[in-house]
Amino acid sequence: MSVAVAEGLRPLADRMRPRRLEEFIGQRHLLAPGKPLYTSIRSGQLHSLILWGPPGAGKTTLARLIAQTASAQFIPLSAVMAGVKDIRAAVDSARAARAADGRATLLFLDEVHRFNKAQQDTFLPYVEDGTLTFVGATTENPSFEVISALLSRARIYVLKALSIEDLEAVLRAALADEERGLGRERLEAEPEALTLIAHAADGDARRALNMLELAVSLAQAGSTPHQLGAALAREVAGGGHRRFDKGGDQFYEQISALHKAVRGSDPDAALYWLCRMLDGGCDPRYIARRVVRMASEDLGLADPRALALTLDAWEAYERLGTPEGELALASAVVYLACAPKSNAVYVAMQEAMADVAEFGTLEVPLKLRNAPTGLMKELGYGRDYRYAHDEPGAFAAGERYLPDGMPDRRYYRPVARGLELKIAEALARLRSHASTPKGSE
Repeated sequence: MSVAVAEGLRPLADRMRPRRLEEFIGQRHLLAPGKPLYTSIRSGQLHSLILWGPPGAGKTTLARLIAQTASAQFIPLSAVMAGVKDIRAAVDSARAARAADGRATLLFLDEVHRFNKAQQDTFLPYVEDGTLTFVGATTENPSFEVISALLSRARIYVLKALSIEDLEAVLRAALADEERGLGRERLEAEPEALTLIAHAADGDARRALNMLELAVSLAQAGSTPHQLGAALAREVAGGGHRRFDKGGDQFYEQISALHKAVRGSDPDAALYWLCRMLDGGCDPRYIARRVVRMASEDLGLADPRALALTLDAWEAYERLGTPEGELALASAVVYLACAPKSNAVYVAMQEAMADVAEFGTLEVPLKLRNAPTGLMKELGYGRDYRYAHDEPGAFAAGERYLPDGMPDRRYYRPVARGLELKIAEALARLRSHASTPKGSE
């Protein structure tokens, strides 16, 4: 097989991998002249680092460029397949390169978050003594997925998803490149076609180039082999999905955004984040559970109907399924966003739980205990208890229900919104009676 044929068999995304820093598109916040990472790469100074960003943002390419500029040996590993044996082989290779000509070694570990603590610990002595310069790539938050010892020895750089303009530039470069790209095909691509592919790629350069390669092959098999039109691009782009990692940062970031939009009384933003999650493949049942929590945590007694409404929406989804049942969830989300908010019960419960932990197992006062047996009555269980329904207004003014030895508490403080307005008024009336000595009225 000739070199040219072998080159043509490689995916376009691999062939178009930037060879020089000048060819790298995107990440201007890191690679613009004067930025620390740009300056570091240009100077050829190696330091251990972790590249955190979404798929297709250029993490692997950037690691290769760092090694190339520093004239360092580049050893790529994937945490999906590599193990301690591979790390030891890389260390041996690094020592050999240093002994032969003083050449440094950059070990690149893709998907570093997939290594467990013991595997990550393996790198530490070799990073510490300079045998290896470690570059890890991850789509997950390194604060949670990378051990602190390794984090302290590496600088973290956050890569961003490529913009539509960046992706269009990537596509145009591939269409124009006659050596590695599609320039020899002499294709004319409608601007709308490139925009459609860029949108469908959703910030991922690899996905954009894969879709372009597919679109070009379909065009060449059709009646207009030298024309990439919007209709064909739309057909190829139709299978694209927005980024949504069901177990990673995207998952938690979007549910957080949904919750905060509801709490912030913005029905439009809440509906947007709901649709983003559904579009990305999130299980609607998970959303239903979180919506029920929102009703309890952020609306509380300001609108007690919200809890029943969210439970009804959950049941409606269970009965109807997708997509009809998703409308019930959307109705619940919009209702929660528009309804009056109160976290008074949530705050009250947190304060009460803190007191439970602080005061320990205080005994229940005798007067609050039931006395179903004669012995219990003899011991004073239930003695002096005032039955509220026998009191004026069904309220035993001045009665105390907290344990002896514990100070009085007012955990629940209703807000001046929704039904809690009425609750606050009722509590104020009761407390005014409670402050009046019995028999003084």
